[in-house]
Amino acid sequence: MYDLIIIGGGPAGLTAALYALRANKSVLIIEKETFGGQITFSPKVENIPGFTEVSGNEFAEKLVEQVLFQGAEVESAEVLSVQDGEVKKVITDSGEFESKAVIFATGAKHRLLGLPNENNYIGNGISFCAVCDGAFYMNKTVAVVGGGNSALQEAILLSSLAKKVYIVQNLDFLTGEKKLQEQLGNNVEVILGTVLDEYLGEDELTGIKIKDTKNGEIKELLVDGVFLAVGLVPQNEAFSNVLELDDRGYAKVEEELACKKSGFFVAGDCRVKKIRQVATAAADGAIAALAACEYIDSFEK
Repeated sequence: MYDLIIIGGGPAGLTAALYALRANKSVLIIEKETFGGQITFSPKVENIPGFTEVSGNEFAEKLVEQVLFQGAEVESAEVLSVQDGEVKKVITDSGEFESKAVIFATGAKHRLLGLPNENNYIGNGISFCAVCDGAFYMNKTVAVVGGGNSALQEAILLSSLAKKVYIVQNLDFLTGEKKLQEQLGNNVEVILGTVLDEYLGEDELTGIKIKDTKNGEIKELLVDGVFLAVGLVPQNEAFSNVLELDDRGYAKVEEELACKKSGFFVAGDCRVKKIRQVATAAADGAIAALAACEYIDSFEK
């Protein structure tokens, strides 16, 4: 039996592991996809403390190397369910594990549009973060899909880099704040009542087809990149028996990131919070780990 099982191997989960290991706890990290999380898909990141610039993959490798050096165990598996009790049981598609405490650091995936070959274009024309990837589209043409605050913020930043920015919004109006709408540059063209219908290009994105929601008219736009800003999907559904979720599926926790059911903690993008960045994920991981260690110590007593 482990002292602590961490579900999710992104910055929040790996930071939590580091703090727990430094407190001399046995730790198992379970990750179903890529250790390092979504940051691994960013070719260049410039807002991580301690790095002028670093690729997301390199940063993730350093995190994993650090926790393995400290003695963490890792398991590549999908967690199917978690059972509450004095001893926590974590059931995966490759076996069952037990621990005294569990931290959920499952993250939130960017919502996709569900179009053919969409996953193949991620990193080859499809991006989710203008702060991370905007510099790659200097003096190029890009499209931002979405009309809320996130989409407008992406477009504002991109307009200072790209020569042309299209905003493709399915509604007949932008839902983002008026102040943000007023900040859109002259090189930003807003296309309302339109949905992205198809991605164009072989190995890399070369354009998109957009469809009018009223008359079905199809147009082609030549773009070098597409930034999707249509929301996030938290990865908490399988754990609703032990997590209190809001109406969007995010975990609701108190300041110490402890759940109402004792021995369960939450960290990172899967919880209710305003800012979802690497730095805040790492901070969550530290807070959750220290709270979990305190719980484990009381458990042993």
